[in-house]
Order: sequence, then C-alpha cells, then structure tokens
Amino acid sequence: MRNLWIVDFGSQYTQLITRKSRELGYSSEIITYKETKKRFDAGKKPHALVLSGGPQSVFEDENDYSFIFNHEDLPILGVCYGMQLMGRYFEGKVERGTIGEYGHAKIHTTNDHSISNVPNEINVWMSHSDHITELPKDFQLVMESHNGLVAAIKHNSRPILGLQFHPEVEHSEHGKDILNYFLKDVAKLEMDWGANEMLEEAKELVRGVEKSKVLCAFSGGVDSLVAATLSHEVLGENVYCFFVDHGLLRPQDYGHIETLKKETSLNIEVLNVKELFFNKLKGLSDPEDKRKAIGNTFIEVFEQKVHEYEESKGIKFEYLLQGTLYPDVIESISPHEEDGKSVTIKSHHNVGGLPERMNLKLLEPLRYLFKDEVRILGEKLGLKHEWVYRHPFPGPGIGIRVLGEITEERVLKVQKSDQILFEELKDKNLYDSTWQALTVLLPVKTVGVKGDARAYEEVICLRMVNSTDGMTAVWTDMPYKFLTKVSNRITNEVSGVTRVVYDITSKPPGTIEWE
Repeated sequence: MRNLWIVDFGSQYTQLITRKSRELGYSSEIITYKETKKRFDAGKKPHALVLSGGPQSVFEDENDYSFIFNHEDLPILGVCYGMQLMGRYFEGKVERGTIGEYGHAKIHTTNDHSISNVPNEINVWMSHSDHITELPKDFQLVMESHNGLVAAIKHNSRPILGLQFHPEVEHSEHGKDILNYFLKDVAKLEMDWGANEMLEEAKELVRGVEKSKVLCAFSGGVDSLVAATLSHEVLGENVYCFFVDHGLLRPQDYGHIETLKKETSLNIEVLNVKELFFNKLKGLSDPEDKRKAIGNTFIEVFEQKVHEYEESKGIKFEYLLQGTLYPDVIESISPHEEDGKSVTIKSHHNVGGLPERMNLKLLEPLRYLFKDEVRILGEKLGLKHEWVYRHPFPGPGIGIRVLGEITEERVLKVQKSDQILFEELKDKNLYDSTWQALTVLLPVKTVGVKGDARAYEEVICLRMVNSTDGMTAVWTDMPYKFLTKVSNRITNEVSGVTRVVYDITSKPPGTIEWE
C-alpha cells in the first residue's frame, strides 16, 4: 500500500499529482472518497493524504470529513477544492466566488514565510470561483494572490497545508518545489519510489500468474515491449507474443518487428489479418465506431488464436498480457466514476475488459505507470535506446489517422506521408527532438496546381508534439527548412495530396491523435 493517498474529487489534474510525487521519489495512489472512508473505517491510514481539486462547489458537498481531519498527526495537503473543504471544516469562511481565478495568477509569500527554492513571487495556475475569505482557526496565511485572495494556508501546529492553486501542473512555477516542501518538510515522508521499485512492483504483478500460459498483444512499441520483456523474465517461454498486422501499420513498423524477432529472446508470431480488419471497418467514419470496431476485431483475432493453440498444440492460455498505461485508463473510463465526478474522453482499444467467452483474464503490469516511467523500466531491463524511445503509436494505428471512411487507398496516403516524415526526422537528426510525430489524412479537398494543371486533391496534416506522459502536450516548433522539405516531398511523392498543413494545437484542448 502506498505511503501517499490522493483523494480524487474529480479534478482534471489529479493524475498529475501522482506523477509529480513519483518524480520526487514518493509512491502514491489515487483513491475515491468512498474508498478512503472504507480504509479509515478498517483502521488503515496513510503516511500522508492529499485532497485533490474538483469541478464542484464545496457548498454542494455534504460528506463528513471528520474521519480525516480528526487524526491530529496525519499530514494533509488540500489543493483547490481540497483547501476549501479544509477551510470549512476548521471554521474558516468560504464564499461562493463572484470573481473567479482561471489560468495564470501571480502570488506572493506573506508574513516572512519561505519555501526552499521558491521565490517570494511566482506565477501559478488557478482554476476556482469559491474561495476562503476568513482564515480557519489556528491557520496562518502563507501566500496570497495579486488581487488579495488567499492562495496558501498552513496550520500553526499540525502538518496541514492548503493551496488554492494547482502545483501539479507545468503552468505553475516551482509547483514541484512546493509539492516537495509538503512531502519532505511537512509530511516528513521517506523516498520510496524509483526505477527499482517500479520494476519490482511490475514483476510482482506478473509473479501472481506464474506457471500460466500468457498470450501477449504485442505491437513492438515501448509499452508492449517492456510488458513482454519483464513478463518473459518472470514467466520464460510461457509468454507468447502475437503481432497483429491489421493493415493499419506504418512502413517503419515492419522492419522494427523483424529486428525484435532477431535481437530479443521473445517468441513473436506475426498474424496477417489485413483483410479481416478492412472488412470490419468498411463504411465506418465515426471515430468511436472505428476504435470500437478495431478493438473488437483485435479480440476476435486473439480469440481465434486461443482456440487454434488449444486444438492444435494443447496449449491453454489463461491471461492476455497488454501494455496498457495509466493515461489510456484515465481517458477511457475514470477509475473513480462510482463517485460520478469524471467523464470519458475517448475509448481505447485495449481498455475495458474482455468478453467472458474468451475465458481469459487481463494481465496489465504497466496499468498505473506513465509513459516516461515505462521508458525508465525499459532502460532498467537493458533494452536498446532506440527501442525504448521510439515514438508512441496507437493500437488502432492509421485507422485513427485517416479521418472519415477507411479504404486501402486512403491508408496508403498516410503510410507514404508518415514514412517521408520519419525519414526526414532521422536524416536531419530531429527524431529525438519531438515526442511523437505523425501524419493525418483530412476528409477535405483543396485546389492546387500540378504540372501546370488544376488539381483538386486531399490534405495531409503534420502533427508533432512534445510531452512526458501523454496527459498534456505542446506542439513542437520545428525548423522552417525541415517543414518545407517534408511538405515538398509529400506533395510530390504521395499521389492524391496537394496540400500539407501543420497542426499547432496543444493538449488540452486538442488530443494528440486527431481521433
């Protein structure tokens, strides 16, 4: 059980608290209010607790938090909504906001307070309307915003800190230092999270299925490669990797799989099922319909493989191994939706369980890790740098990079344009300067000129972003000459494309993939 519990009240940033605390070397887990109450009632208690932000008003919250605040020795950090709950409980005054604070705000320390490595004045990210107007009993003001609103409070004798802003987001200057102040100086936690702990925890999940036959949904990306490698170290030849060639792959993927077959000890079998996938996708244009069709067809392929191995080889699979990551789980369906505080952004083909008829249980040793943590595991496992830092590629592949209906001809346009982008990134030594690079075929036509004649053809969009975990991302500012070369090659070498555009949307508001 983790040292740090993060009580999720539905903030879009809650998962970032987990990320930041782990980066600082402290294990943590996100749980619901109901789960928190259940654990306290059972006599369990963390070494420290964080009350997250949330979209609701504290005036609509009728829960009793005395079971948390009655523990005088329990270190507590309240963030935004969490601080307002704290303010109400300790007899401060919280008012509904007539003037909210959203986005950047300038705050400064008060009463000679100081936090190590944090200047007296910083810019932070605010997202609230309710706010504390009178300090709670036995609390002191630590920070206030430029317009005089309470920004941070601290209990005079107990290890309790409240922050009206969000230190977990990149937009908050020195947010990581402020979180570290709580974890190290206020809560006095001991570091217990790093590469060794991550690897041991992931392997411990796999050890729970020892002697079982495991079917691995293998894409060759860092997620499935790390999941398969660490599982193979524990289970040996009981791990069977199946690479599904659904016809929605990039040219670079085929060479990569052949390399892994030659240079790793993994048992990898390639399944050519292009025709099946294209038949299932025929006539579909809605992105959710396409994702679900691809996900269901993956299951159908694996189901067929299960039966084939049972009948012809007498091998009975008990588990399906997937490289599912935390952002996939978060975006598909909140683990806290029992409290009704979150929404689905988009479904992921590898999240949501399996049909009962398959009689397989899911094995997801990376389910609560972020992409950068998985890369750390990959290096710990001795995998090559170029494998570990390969750009992410979604399970549905080009199926969600062809906007509108999928045909082999339209997929080919993305494959060719993506290969050109890949080649130029490698040739100009820019591959590692962006976290993910892709091309998208847009369902529009535009007038152009080719060979002195009018052309009326489709549009390819370039998308390159930098990120650490996929939760947030900013577009990559690529050199002008590089973009020019890529655009010229695509419009000259990819039949049916007459225009290239560059997507400069960050996440949020846009997701990294277009669908």
